[in-house]
Amino acid sequence: MKRTLAIIFTVLLVLVLSLAGSIFWIFRAVNAPHEHTHSAEFIRIEKGSTPRQIIDRLASEGVISGPTAANLYLRLFSSSKGLQAGVYQFKSPISTIEVLKQLEKGQDLTVKLSIPEGFTRFDIAKRMVEKFGSLEVLDGDAPREPFPSEADVLKLMDDTTLIKDISPKAESLEGYMYPTTYTFPRDAKAEDIIRVMVEQFRKFWKPEWSLAAAKLSLSPNEIVTIASLIETETSIESERPIVASVIYNRLSKGIPLGIDQANVYLAKMQGRWDGVINKSDLEVDSPYNTRIHVGLPPGPISSVTESSIKAALEPAQTDFLYYVRNVDANDGTHWFYASAAEFEKGKAKYQQWLATQR
Repeated sequence: MKRTLAIIFTVLLVLVLSLAGSIFWIFRAVNAPHEHTHSAEFIRIEKGSTPRQIIDRLASEGVISGPTAANLYLRLFSSSKGLQAGVYQFKSPISTIEVLKQLEKGQDLTVKLSIPEGFTRFDIAKRMVEKFGSLEVLDGDAPREPFPSEADVLKLMDDTTLIKDISPKAESLEGYMYPTTYTFPRDAKAEDIIRVMVEQFRKFWKPEWSLAAAKLSLSPNEIVTIASLIETETSIESERPIVASVIYNRLSKGIPLGIDQANVYLAKMQGRWDGVINKSDLEVDSPYNTRIHVGLPPGPISSVTESSIKAALEPAQTDFLYYVRNVDANDGTHWFYASAAEFEKGKAKYQQWLATQR
């Protein structure tokens, strides 16, 4: 009897030691850093791939040292529901357990497109081409047509079908592509990207705003135009209704708006913008030249946010006709004036400050 118990004990001890040794080997294997030569490449894991197929593939490509430990770890210790399809990039060196965690979490390389407030359609077209025009072809990417040029993207923005119900007289989608950060699939088409940006604008445009515009004897397109002028003049939300009041006051008195960003927009339209407002930009004869022409420019000059739309619809009640940068605070705010004489004093102070900055 004692001999039997001793044999059983020995067998159990061997089994326990073997199991402990196996567990030790598995954890040591999956935690050991492994160098490979694919860290600069993208690897696509197709939908429907089984965990064993994924492990075998990564082992065959050298991303992990071997499939055995990985498969055993998944079967015995992983609580994950599975390894996810997607496009992956694995650093080197990397341990098998890091690879498995990355696959369990999932990773799909999409493209983020950030459109800042005040961007023009020319800026948006340029950024779209920069982001999507030179994407690296990944392993498993479906064949696709080259992304269009800036000129072709701008032509797509001339199609105003998406906003006909809001602004039937709009000549382009300028002002109707909402500024925010978007996430698109790598194979997104230019027309789909534009559509999403316009749809985002439509999400915040309220039907009652068209009625509010009519009460001001303005069209929605004129409200968006005023909002775009506000957007380019101040980033301070509390100031926007005050800037709006200056615009309305000048319009009512027949004074040119004098908003130079409209001249910048004109230079971009004519393909001669070099990053600096030149004297010729302020002298060109165009309704976009708000230095010499009274009234609003023909259309929006930038993308707009909800706060600028609200400011255009609900301007502050002031007698201000002028404003200039507040150089004392130097925080983006402005001084506002009702008289030309006071404005000239503020303007002189601003020019002195500007000279020191140069």
